[in-house]
Amino acid sequence: MTLHTYGTELLRRCLAGTETDSGPLTHLSVIPSRTATFADWPEWVPDEVRSAFADNGIERPWAHQVRAAEHARAGRHVAISTGTASGKSLAYQLPILTAMLNEPHPTALYLAPTKALGADQIRAVSAVTAGRAAFSHLAPCAYDGDTDTEIRHWARTHSRWIFTNPDMLHLGILTGVLARGTPTAAGPVHGQWRQFFRHLRYIVIDECHHYRGVFGSHTALVLRRLLRLARACGSDPTVIAASATVADPGAALSRLIGEPAVGVTQDCSPRGERTVALWEPDFLPGISGENGAPVRRSAGAESSRLLADFVIDGARTLSFHRSRRGVEIAALGARKLLSHSAPELVDKIAAYRAGYLADDRRRLEAAISEGDLVGVATTNALELGVDISGLDAVIIAGYPGTVASFWQQAGRAGRQRTSGDALVVLIARDDPLDTYLVHHPQALLGTPVEAPVIDPANPFILGPHLLCAATEYPLQDTEIERWGARDAVAELAAQGLLRRRAAGWYPAPGVDPHGDIDIRGGIGGQILIVDATTSELLGTVDAGRAPATVHPGAVHIHQGRTFVVDELALDDGLALAHPEEPDWTTSARETNAITITDTLSQESFGPLRTALVDVDVTHQVVGYLRTLLSGEVLDAVELDMPPQTLHTRAVMYTLDPEALEDIGVDATRLPGSLHAAEHAAIGLLPLVATCDRWDIGGLSTNLHPDTGLPTVFVYDGYLGGAGFAERGFGAFATWIAATRDAVAGCGCESGCPSCVQSPKCGNGNDPLDKAGAVATLTLIGRLLQSPD
Repeated sequence: MTLHTYGTELLRRCLAGTETDSGPLTHLSVIPSRTATFADWPEWVPDEVRSAFADNGIERPWAHQVRAAEHARAGRHVAISTGTASGKSLAYQLPILTAMLNEPHPTALYLAPTKALGADQIRAVSAVTAGRAAFSHLAPCAYDGDTDTEIRHWARTHSRWIFTNPDMLHLGILTGVLARGTPTAAGPVHGQWRQFFRHLRYIVIDECHHYRGVFGSHTALVLRRLLRLARACGSDPTVIAASATVADPGAALSRLIGEPAVGVTQDCSPRGERTVALWEPDFLPGISGENGAPVRRSAGAESSRLLADFVIDGARTLSFHRSRRGVEIAALGARKLLSHSAPELVDKIAAYRAGYLADDRRRLEAAISEGDLVGVATTNALELGVDISGLDAVIIAGYPGTVASFWQQAGRAGRQRTSGDALVVLIARDDPLDTYLVHHPQALLGTPVEAPVIDPANPFILGPHLLCAATEYPLQDTEIERWGARDAVAELAAQGLLRRRAAGWYPAPGVDPHGDIDIRGGIGGQILIVDATTSELLGTVDAGRAPATVHPGAVHIHQGRTFVVDELALDDGLALAHPEEPDWTTSARETNAITITDTLSQESFGPLRTALVDVDVTHQVVGYLRTLLSGEVLDAVELDMPPQTLHTRAVMYTLDPEALEDIGVDATRLPGSLHAAEHAAIGLLPLVATCDRWDIGGLSTNLHPDTGLPTVFVYDGYLGGAGFAERGFGAFATWIAATRDAVAGCGCESGCPSCVQSPKCGNGNDPLDKAGAVATLTLIGRLLQSPD
């Protein structure tokens, strides 16, 4: 190493004794420090508000805070996207607190994707306003699924600032604004929110980058319903959105709420120096996976070692993991290592994840902030909002799926350490995208964060929300046109669910649509997961995903406890499980068949054709793999599950067989070559679309009946699509080039989980032809550049 920073020196000490100078490091770079740019308080800010912030250590605001607050004060919807610990909360607190002092009876609504983040922001507002009589009427209050009935009633009556989440807004608030009727199980008596909405002045959407895919599409329609109800009550609220990581924030907010918005992006807050390291674990000697493929040392095992080393060095560290089980294993692994090398430090490491009681979470957060805990393994529960200060290092065990999430997690390093340096280490999993990124650092470190992909026009999402909107307040033709919902309304009317009257569109008698929408996954059809030994409800899963996630034999984790599923009864909506602590994990194997129902767009490049298509995907879970925690495949178990059909959207390409034969991919090599190329493309789609590989599926065939040609499909795993296939079609050249580089650059000989093997392949990753995939993907890249 030639760099000499806090981060590089910390890594050097951890790498001491490795066979090479760099060990598993593939890249090292330094993000320089930055000084602050301040601004004066706007003239419209009351002295009482300035004094409240001054008492909390804020003498002057940063310039970006003032710019965002000025937009909101002027009634412009605004999204602020500046780095972690850049004080985005002040940008919305400033206009809201000013309105609370200067205007008659204003109210505000704060929306967060998690309850923990909402609770954190309530504490922040309470700290600013504590002990000040002028704000005694503010009464900020949580209103979510954990809020007691008595407190909910008090909040509706007295609170001027409600903190909630999209789920409760949909089920428990919008149902009770204007419509008349009887109480529902999910919400209050209709009409009890009318006063609050009549005076609604500001709506805050925190961590707005989180609203993407199906969840984002649902939330977009919930927000549009919120705005129409507020205006029906006589108010005209201004929306303020915040995120540390969203591309073109004004446009992103505009897509989310369906109205014009402006963005603030120049970050004027101070920041310490950060060293970023990319890390690829070595292959394990003597260990083989499916079909004899080599297996790398797991990202979790590497993170345990680094976490223990950093704690020994005194570096306060967060280690991010993609699952609750991964968190617990990483913390246990690090503690075990310390028990041998530094037993006095064992209690300095802990796990933190969703599922803990609120008191336990707060105790852990305080222990981290106060330095009692030096190392903490966590899920993304500590990615969003919760203020953890003064960290020296962050370990990210596996690319978190998006550039936005990577920087959210990386931003925890050095948070509020304006004079100190910090280290960020991304450890690659055995996965094509992770492998690509650690060998192509510019694709991660030099790439702007993604624009959230949403599709609120998806008819399978839009239709149910139109029913909800009509139930809340009659739909008007102007609204239907603005939402692009004419066809969806006509379909609902044809089904007898909507009826037109003089005052607008009303739901048919007996229609109660709110409970049928799961805004975080699908629409209706929920499967209850139950502990058969205690009858405890462990959670729910969308019926469409149940065969692949809670099939008999599947490992299910709930609040740190591990269960094995015994029975899945789809007709009864029930999955029964028992407690067990196996030393293996499971991954479903599925078979798919695809029928093209419509071609939306297509392009030809000589013997190559690409297209965006609507498809019917018939898929069937045929078994599952049991894989040891080391990565070694234990065995394959067969299942007999009923087939299911999903109407969705796909990006596809076809190639003429003659062009493939010219590059050596003849009929005998064609199935394995296309199959390997398909797996790799699925793994790399998250590079150009904000999705996880588990959000998408694929199919390859040497002769598809609808095209008559060798064909590869990659499709959205959601009813009606989620926008991922569109993004892949639009960025096809970039996507395929990255896929080719990832496969060609992998160090294995004939294919492994880092390039062409898939953990959910229904054919047991057979046949796979890595060399044929490289040749095919190279051909596609050449044809895209020069089709002749």
